[in-house]
Amino acid sequence: MKIGNRKIGINNQVFIIAELSANHNGDLETALQTIKAAKRAGADCIKLQTYTPDTMTINSQKKDFIIQGTIWEGRNLYNLYEEAYTPWEWHKTLFEAAAEEGLVCFSSPFDKTAVDFLEDLNAPAYKIASFEITDIPLIEYVASKGKPVIISTGIAGKEDIELALDACHRMGNEDIALLKCTSSYPAPIEEANMIMIGDLAERFNVISGLSDHTLGNTVPIVATSLGAKIIEKHFILDKSIGGPDASFSLDEREFTEMVKAVREAEKAIGKVDYNLTDKQKKGKDFSRSLYVVEDISEGEILTETNIKSIRPGFGMHPKFFSAVLGKKVSQDIEKGTRLSFEFLKDNE
Repeated sequence: MKIGNRKIGINNQVFIIAELSANHNGDLETALQTIKAAKRAGADCIKLQTYTPDTMTINSQKKDFIIQGTIWEGRNLYNLYEEAYTPWEWHKTLFEAAAEEGLVCFSSPFDKTAVDFLEDLNAPAYKIASFEITDIPLIEYVASKGKPVIISTGIAGKEDIELALDACHRMGNEDIALLKCTSSYPAPIEEANMIMIGDLAERFNVISGLSDHTLGNTVPIVATSLGAKIIEKHFILDKSIGGPDASFSLDEREFTEMVKAVREAEKAIGKVDYNLTDKQKKGKDFSRSLYVVEDISEGEILTETNIKSIRPGFGMHPKFFSAVLGKKVSQDIEKGTRLSFEFLKDNE
């Protein structure tokens, strides 16, 4: 998979997405400064959300449209989206600002008009949000554009994932990534279920990753160690500005720490290689080997008393210990001498 000029899933390199979401708090300058901060924090990408209140829901005060059981408890859906959406007239400016910073920029569209709008901006990829994974017509339309499709699985069972993938495949699009996601804000760490990272990749033959709403670095580090190739975190310039997503977003310091931790985890993963580095070879100096630990006279027999397996590692390999016990030595040997076959009498 390639998004913009970035190849995803190559050499254990995680593609790190800073999700702007509603963290502009209705101010374009805040959004622009957030993009600059995301670059400083080490993000590879800034992601937007492209919708309006009217493309998300209807303006109704009926009970169905009042949020229950989340941090937005009691709020009206329409009013929440009215506060949170990113004005479409900002998008071109934000895309350009990201490009100036060397960041990839794409978005989550929430209806066909948003897809058309983003196509005009030459968006390099599309993200299907967790709650849109059941919107098969939208997924088909997104997939039909022939660009990478990243799908969050926050509310998805196995059948939901299969339906979404089938929608992409029908459109001839195989360039798909699935992100493990817990659709809770913030998400409890005990519900992260990171073991799914590997299963998503293997079961569905896709790149897998993480869309994370937990607090802190632990889950991204675990995800990286389990093979995640994409990590998405909500990013905010300053939590003091508030907003609908502030409570589960990372500020610049926190995001920087997360990126550092992920990059260190990548290095720690390494590769399958039984060859020793120069440092590891040098470390063998401190391993055990066979040494003479008492002065021995010519003709004496090697015993468990006069030879031992001790540090350092310059003597004979300990695997020969049993083989040399009972052998006579061919010369006087001083205590502290490395044991060698040359000290043994032939055929004895």
